[in-house]
Amino acid sequence: MKEALKEAQKALEKDEVPVGAVVVCDNTVIARAHNLTETLNDVTAHAEMQAITAAASWLGGKYLNDCTIYITLEPCVMCAGAIFWAQMGAVVYGADDDKRGYTLTGQPLMHPRTEVHKGVLAEECAQLLRDFFRKKR
Repeated sequence: MKEALKEAQKALEKDEVPVGAVVVCDNTVIARAHNLTETLNDVTAHAEMQAITAAASWLGGKYLNDCTIYITLEPCVMCAGAIFWAQMGAVVYGADDDKRGYTLTGQPLMHPRTEVHKGVLAEECAQLLRDFFRKKR
């Protein structure tokens, strides 16, 4: 998660919502990403989407069954869907997203074999987001 926080910091430096993600496979970071929605003028350029694409490219296949994605913020519905289709082995996230997180749907949006672990370094992840939005307002 500390590596995902480094990515979130990169997003912050670009005036992007500070969310970072890394994908790990066989104890090796194979993809790193952060939000790029403003930079790319693309609403789908979330950290998770960028990391999934990079990881699939690195592995040479679209399924990430043996991988874990670490994300500083609970995935939204779009990203949860991408994680589902990639059949990610595990998801670890920091801060809950009380406004747009996938758990708000009440539906099981993750693949049945995907393990989900939440709250890892939650306070550090949440504080970065709070500071960002406080400065925006």
